[in-house]
Amino acid sequence: MNKLILIIDDDRDLRASMKLGLEKAGFAVITADSAEAGRDIMARIRPNAVVLDRMMGGADGLTLLGEIRRVGDATPVIMLTAMDGTENTIDGLSIGANDYMSKPFSMRELVLRIGNITSKTVRAPDTRKMPAGLAEENGEFYVHGNLLPLSIQEKSALSEMLTGAVTDAQAMTVKRLREKLSLANLAGFDIIAVRGRGYKIVIKN
Repeated sequence: MNKLILIIDDDRDLRASMKLGLEKAGFAVITADSAEAGRDIMARIRPNAVVLDRMMGGADGLTLLGEIRRVGDATPVIMLTAMDGTENTIDGLSIGANDYMSKPFSMRELVLRIGNITSKTVRAPDTRKMPAGLAEENGEFYVHGNLLPLSIQEKSALSEMLTGAVTDAQAMTVKRLREKLSLANLAGFDIIAVRGRGYKIVIKN
């Protein structure tokens, strides 16, 4: 099966050019024209690597990269930018980019760099502690084997809390998440408020 690459870039022509070049190199490719669209795709599928533009309309690439790293997503990311220089490179790498390329770049170089990070990067094992009956597969959550219908925001909040982190998700998102978990008859956990910070999940023994 060909490795799947997600391109997130708001430049239509560059996006199309990268897609064509990567497909010729043997990759399967999907594209998104914004960080928001890329976030939605990554909530549903797991690409082998992401080619992420730094500067886009709406949320920028650094914001999206920070979000996916906070929820424990270790998908390899190459960040693209017209902003060269050491400090800009450090910004991307410090947030969690695996590689950094300045525009313009050659397609051959992009292909080689994608091959490099997808061959060397091994996904970290899932160390999250799950309540009994809860499972996650391919970006979807299941309770006792049944799909749990969660919104993008609810999935993100649940994923973040399962790592042991405190989520700053909106109160309404957490309220709906609690209700759905309760209706699915999932026990052995509680979602509690952490004053001034947000919410966290507590797994009961």
